[in-house]
Amino acid sequence: MARKLEKMASIDAQLRQLVPKKVSEDDKLVEYDALLLDRFLDILQDLHGEDIRETVQECYELSAEYEGKHDPKKLEELGSRLTSLDPGDSIVVAKSFSNMLNLANLAEEVQIAFRRRIKLKKGDFADENSATTESDLEETLKRLVGEMNKSPEEVFDALKNQTVDLVLTAHPTQSVRRSLLQKHGRIRNCLAQLYAKDITPDDKQELDEALQREIQAAFRTDEIRRTQPTPQDEMRGGLSYFHETIWKGVPKFLRRVDTALKNIGINERVPYNCPLIQFSSWMGGDRDGNPRVTPEVTRDVCLLARLMAANLYFSQIEDLMFELSMWRCSDELRARADELQRSSRKDTKHYIEFWKQIALNEPYRVILGEVRDKLYNTRERSRIMLSHGTSDIPEEATYTNIEQFLEPLELCYRSLCACGDHSIADGSLLDFLRQVSTFGLSLVRLDIRQESERHSDVMNAITKHLEIGSYLGWSEERRQEWLLSELSGKRPLFGPDLPKTEEIADVLDTFHVIAELPSDCFGAYIISMATAPSDVLAVELLQRECHVKQPLRVVPLFEKLADLEAAPAAVARLFSVDWYRNRINGKQEVMLGYSDSGKDAGRLSAAWALYKAQEELVKVAKEYGVKLVMFHGRGGTVGRGGGPTHLAILSQPPETINGSLRVTVQGEVIEQSFGEEHLCFRTLQRFTAATLEHGMHPPVSPKPEWRALLDEMAVVATVEYRSFVFKEPRFVEFFRLATPETEYGRMNIGSRPSKRKPSGGIESLRAIPWIFAWTQTRFHLPVWLGFGAAFKHVIHKDIKNLLMLQEMYNAWPFFRVTIDLVEMVFAKGDPGIAALYAKLLVSEELWPFGERLRANYEETKDLLLKIAGHRDLLEGDPYLKQRLRLRDSYITTLNVCQIYTLKRIRDPNYHVKLRPHISREYTDSSSASSKSAAELVKLNPTSEYAPGLEDTLILTMKGIAAGMQNTG
Repeated sequence: MARKLEKMASIDAQLRQLVPKKVSEDDKLVEYDALLLDRFLDILQDLHGEDIRETVQECYELSAEYEGKHDPKKLEELGSRLTSLDPGDSIVVAKSFSNMLNLANLAEEVQIAFRRRIKLKKGDFADENSATTESDLEETLKRLVGEMNKSPEEVFDALKNQTVDLVLTAHPTQSVRRSLLQKHGRIRNCLAQLYAKDITPDDKQELDEALQREIQAAFRTDEIRRTQPTPQDEMRGGLSYFHETIWKGVPKFLRRVDTALKNIGINERVPYNCPLIQFSSWMGGDRDGNPRVTPEVTRDVCLLARLMAANLYFSQIEDLMFELSMWRCSDELRARADELQRSSRKDTKHYIEFWKQIALNEPYRVILGEVRDKLYNTRERSRIMLSHGTSDIPEEATYTNIEQFLEPLELCYRSLCACGDHSIADGSLLDFLRQVSTFGLSLVRLDIRQESERHSDVMNAITKHLEIGSYLGWSEERRQEWLLSELSGKRPLFGPDLPKTEEIADVLDTFHVIAELPSDCFGAYIISMATAPSDVLAVELLQRECHVKQPLRVVPLFEKLADLEAAPAAVARLFSVDWYRNRINGKQEVMLGYSDSGKDAGRLSAAWALYKAQEELVKVAKEYGVKLVMFHGRGGTVGRGGGPTHLAILSQPPETINGSLRVTVQGEVIEQSFGEEHLCFRTLQRFTAATLEHGMHPPVSPKPEWRALLDEMAVVATVEYRSFVFKEPRFVEFFRLATPETEYGRMNIGSRPSKRKPSGGIESLRAIPWIFAWTQTRFHLPVWLGFGAAFKHVIHKDIKNLLMLQEMYNAWPFFRVTIDLVEMVFAKGDPGIAALYAKLLVSEELWPFGERLRANYEETKDLLLKIAGHRDLLEGDPYLKQRLRLRDSYITTLNVCQIYTLKRIRDPNYHVKLRPHISREYTDSSSASSKSAAELVKLNPTSEYAPGLEDTLILTMKGIAAGMQNTG
């Protein structure tokens, strides 16, 4: 026993030596991480015994030793350690590392929040280039007035006229279950409170117990989704963020905007009807390649959001009634209260407060009582519609548009101000008005997205039915001519006798749902793979035919490289159609797709093509006098256009934002942006501040010689990228063998299939699994492939180009962001790990191909550092560097575990000698049956693989995804 204890103590000491050093005085990261790790290992030992704890620690040590020297022998030692575990044990070990990574992430979040608080107290934002990664609204306003000589009034005007629309999309990249996210939130809170200054010993003990309880609860929760989520599940998941943080976060943020304005000398508040922030959603509206999003789903999702909005307002209205107990009011309000008093009914027993008739000497309560009744009916009507399809509550008894809802609230606001109670009016009532203006009655506006081919098929069915030919066979001119003649005519195109296939009925039924539901449910109708004006006109015609009272704005989406290059010409042709120009009233939205363009041509060419396309589109819009709104469809990962918000916005070309920005917030990024109150606040602040700064102080335009150099590089990069990905005959085979791509579908992350077409190569694979698979192996190929060849080409051509590239890096935000993001990805990468995937999983004749790719990786990395002027990766960001170092050892164990598990799944001749089972389950000695970790194996009874393998594999995927912090 004594020897055991001694061994434990020595292991703990060793662990302490392996962790990276402190970066600064306020750096508590290592402390936080150690605390959570200790708690976790104790729980592991209590539940599964010392042997498992020792195994986990040995694996961690081997990983840490590998991270120190990058000696591949350590990886093989680790591999033989892991493969000798029996199925139950291997699940426990994979689960432990996956949990430890989640805990390391939580430690990081608490550390970031802690450092922010210290900085705010000191009022010091100078360190770690905070201006480039963090946009504090107050800082931004002071900078605009102080350094950029804008008057406070100009800033106020710009702010009042800007809108940021955040579009939540259910992309299947949130790999952590909601049940776990909640527990993580509680662990985060316990940890933050444990380190508070004024904590008493009793508090400390209780917090420590709570921390242990939550860590154990998270460990005991099945991390794996056993069924695939439906689009309704995704929508509920998305809506939970409103209920938990966004709803309260918006008014709180707007108050901070008021304060920041006061500090630059503006003594007005932002008017409540200025839409600084808006929310939209794709969940249940995005049907591109997702057959599970049916018209019924769209209807459900809209009603669900309306129900939730009514519920949230209803839960706040009584608090407001309590607050507004004043008796002084304007004559206008008194008259309304009298009238309501005369016509209102008697006691209402289903209310908790104010259920008897309200006395006339509390006029505000009388008015709000009427608002409450209508909200109650609005909520009940949505609920009954959702479950039965119809409702007996008449529509007149509910709120059907936002004006009706705002009117009585505005009346109260005016009356309070008129009686000298301005400060009371600016309390909860103002917050409530701001919520109503931001969320409306529908909470979020749902975008509808569909592929252009599906609309053409409907048109084809119509023209054939009318016996005027085949729409699909017509030229673009002929299509436009026919569509325009129908749009300017009045006759209906088709009746119920139109012969429909399932696909056609689905498209038409979607338009019928849009026509049936209130128009404030919807945002834009987005057409993916849009190439010609007829694609847009077809949707306009279908909206008219299906009697959509207020047609949705139609937004073409340009994704592939060729589409991006052709986009300006396509939009110009669209604007040259008189009928269309009259229809849009001087406003057009265009969506740019980041992920498919990256998959198609590589990151460098895609980023440059997106930049140029935006410049050209703005020119075209100016010519026709149209205000253009860019909708950026960026993913969470760098390969799909992700990266720090502030930098991304400030590196957009000048004049492309103009105070209107629409951006998708996808998958796991939703959790990182809105999972917690302070995160929600920072997200709103970042978007608002950066959009304001971009408009008032646009980034520099690139010099002509920079453009020429990038043009040349982009061509080389695309050729290099495509020569590997599309031209190399065995690339697809290598990709499928060297990554867990084929097994990705088992994770049940999203409701959407991972391929557009079941057979087919890279083209048909969705961008998300494509990136996900490369991220798992820490090789990140889609991000960097092509950069190296481009750099090499221009530097060999003329050594002076190296100086020009360095100048571009230092002076041009767009180029700098592009390079920095790739540098960050290199810091997360590890070709040694990728080499082990190749060695064990890829057939021998493909090994040289893997070696070529790895050589390319190293060469690209060296050139990149040269251009950035860095000796090491992340030299400029010691905090990020330390955070990555801390995570590496956990991730490495999971990588090795994944490689050997894949080997066992794919190679029937690969045999391993198992050690005896070591994990023991904690059981009460009074119960005779001793349960073992074998129970874990039974969670997945239908697996086609040997017991335990599939779960171990999925756990490693989830763990690595948590560690990389960008799944897809």
